[in-house]
Amino acid sequence: MKKIFLIAGLALFSSCTTLQKSTSQPFSWEGANLYFLLTDRFQNGDKSNDINFGRTEKASVLRGFEGGDLRGIIQKIDDNYFTDLGINAIWMTPIVEQIHGASDEGTGKTYGFHGYWAKDWTALDPNFGTKADLKELIEKAHEKGIRIVLDAVVNHTGPVTAIDPVYPNSWVRTSPQCKYDNYINTTACTLVANLPDILTESNAAAELPQMLVDKWKKEGRYDAEMKSLNEFFSRTGYPKAPKYYIMKWLADYVQEFGIDGYRVDTVKHTNEDVWKDFQKICQEAFDIYKRKNPTKVLDNNLFFTVGEVYGYGISQKQNYDFGDKKVNYYQNGFKSMINFDFKGDANKPYEELFSNYSKILHSDLNGKTVMNYLTSHDDGYPFDKERKKTFEAGTKLLLAPGISQIYYGDETARPLIVKGAEGDANLRSNMNWNDEKNNAETKKLLEHYQKLGQFRAKHPAVGAGVHQMISSSPYWFTRTFNNDKVLIGLDLKSGLKEISTTGIFDNGTKLRDAYSGKTIKIENGKAVIDTPFSVVLFEKY
Repeated sequence: MKKIFLIAGLALFSSCTTLQKSTSQPFSWEGANLYFLLTDRFQNGDKSNDINFGRTEKASVLRGFEGGDLRGIIQKIDDNYFTDLGINAIWMTPIVEQIHGASDEGTGKTYGFHGYWAKDWTALDPNFGTKADLKELIEKAHEKGIRIVLDAVVNHTGPVTAIDPVYPNSWVRTSPQCKYDNYINTTACTLVANLPDILTESNAAAELPQMLVDKWKKEGRYDAEMKSLNEFFSRTGYPKAPKYYIMKWLADYVQEFGIDGYRVDTVKHTNEDVWKDFQKICQEAFDIYKRKNPTKVLDNNLFFTVGEVYGYGISQKQNYDFGDKKVNYYQNGFKSMINFDFKGDANKPYEELFSNYSKILHSDLNGKTVMNYLTSHDDGYPFDKERKKTFEAGTKLLLAPGISQIYYGDETARPLIVKGAEGDANLRSNMNWNDEKNNAETKKLLEHYQKLGQFRAKHPAVGAGVHQMISSSPYWFTRTFNNDKVLIGLDLKSGLKEISTTGIFDNGTKLRDAYSGKTIKIENGKAVIDTPFSVVLFEKY
């Protein structure tokens, strides 16, 4: 059986590098297959940038920089690793310049390897790479039909350390700490101790922090940065409030490099109108990029934003409840929200999960979507922490309605429990490339993700389409989106399988099973196929 699996897999992969370009179905964010990675933990492509700013102090286990960078991601784009997985969007953790020192807030010495502790939004952290690297990464990804989503942090700066002073009080508050029991105690406060909170509710003008003035002058770019800022505020008419400085700096990556979207961090910790402005500013920057680079435009999709509202789930539909106030973030700039329900919902049977999601997405959320995940960088209770249900996890994630978010190493069963690591450090280990290359079971799991992922990328109906069960036992269903239709069978017996196609596909229609690579022709109103697998992914051939 293993031989059959590998042969079928190799046959499938032979054309994978052109898969996304050959499909006639246009890309849809609602059905995207997105790969989320920690830039520092994925692949070390340039060892010369591993230490910067004197970051040599020994950190706690998995709380220092490990060497991953943009060059490493580029290498994997070149190797078609993402294309083989059917990935059509990559989200990477923030790459802006981080605090230079280490913080010690009860978890031991920790550097800003994760990217969420910004010091200077206008510069890339040299540990991650250069703007030339970013430009190359985006262009190479776009050539393969892969969108790039960066991570936006507007809510807070990095912690204060002995070498990283606090931003001025016209920019941040350092107390009180959030209690999370109502709207104000979630928005006008610091997330944790020593994480200065940007005064995002304020429209009061604030001078540029002196630390940035001094830094830019030392780096020889003060005049250029000030000219760009003045042009932005003059063009938009926004007040020179801290939030608009940061929005402008983040939008610069859109306008200069053509990134396709932002995943937005800590969304519920600011007033919601902040995100409506942010989406508007990014969209304007996206439009400018497209006008200046007409040959590099992938499609006419709007700039994509997905929000992290911690605790939001699809069952809440369009409103997040603070207890004393409900907020609709979909009406405040977001196309999609991260779905914290999915890891729990994945314990339900396939049909209950799929039909419920399809119903909500095509009624209450019509025109909007959710991003489903089973594992992430800061959720200590993933669906399969011990990696005992890896095939089931991949099947449910990649075939569920909505956007699928693979967390790096889901497809290779990267361990989520690491000796000596504490808390979320367990979730942030280095990518297990040795297993991907040498472990037979890992290769088998990876092939499962590749087959499902490529099918999903080719057919937006999988994530964006309307779900309809055809048979409960054996389990078959269709997904339909515009003129895209697929027929899928799960938990099937090895050997001969058949399903009525009346009202789905006409007699004489050729179908290809993307899982086994076999093709058939519909006869007498039935699709009949003989494969050793429990999954069938039928598409028109």
